[in-house]
Amino acid sequence: MTGARVIRTALPAEAQDITALHARARATYYPDGVPDDGTDWLAGWRRAIERPDGHVLCAVEHGRIVGIASFRTAEGAPADTVYLAQFHVDPDRWRRGAGRALHSACVEEWLADGKRTAHLSVHVDNDRARAFYARLGWVPDPENPPAPGDHHLLLVYRVTGE
Repeated sequence: MTGARVIRTALPAEAQDITALHARARATYYPDGVPDDGTDWLAGWRRAIERPDGHVLCAVEHGRIVGIASFRTAEGAPADTVYLAQFHVDPDRWRRGAGRALHSACVEEWLADGKRTAHLSVHVDNDRARAFYARLGWVPDPENPPAPGDHHLLLVYRVTGE
């Protein structure tokens, strides 16, 4: 299967497919359904794909997008720091290497761009994702512990290559 996988930059025309994958992945860690907070995810993905200061990579297998990663340098953050805003693998492709390959591509790009630290926020109830990130070297951010009642955990990754 790995020979049929390609990691590449997402195209604006793929925003609808990316939004659908995002919804499928998020639904797995909300037992009562994904909360409707009014976010227009399609518009958000279109902006992410088109923004000049950001990157959206996708893992494609046999012509189908099976993973997505969106990252950028956050406003006010040091120039060598990147924020991984979204990282999702289609649930029917879990544990088949797409996530690891996509993460490796992110790290390669971060290194090429001079990034040395990466941050992300993960839902505290998303045990599967937390274990995935831990296997890749992400750790809880000691400078930003979760506030009481916060549903997200901030993780940090030292970008040194894998």
